[in-house]
Amino acid sequence: MEFTERAVEILQATSDGDELAPTHLSLVQAAVNGHLNESGEAAFAELHQNATKAGGYTAPWFHGIEHLTIERLGFVCWKGRQIEHFTLRNFAYTERGKQAAEELAERCRTLEKRNIAVGWINVALDWPEIS
Repeated sequence: MEFTERAVEILQATSDGDELAPTHLSLVQAAVNGHLNESGEAAFAELHQNATKAGGYTAPWFHGIEHLTIERLGFVCWKGRQIEHFTLRNFAYTERGKQAAEELAERCRTLEKRNIAVGWINVALDWPEIS
């Protein structure tokens, strides 16, 4: 099966790509445009398997932080609940973005330990560069 056919299957399995993490959406775009190297091809094959598996697509942890994900429009989620917004273009995947994500995760873990609901009001960071 060629890249375009697999890309269509990925998009169909993820609500036209709406459920894909930004990095995965970029990977699909690179595949369709023929811009994958060998490691990109392997990552695309893994994404195809992830998106089309019986249980449905599983988004990767944002910056490898357990329970933290980021949606394609930049909304950062803790266990599926939106808690913050990061600018994708020049912040989310930078070192500063990683530091902010780590701080968000720590705030969420602290709130959970105190049995306080995690949400925008009590988690969001005050950094103007994020939004």
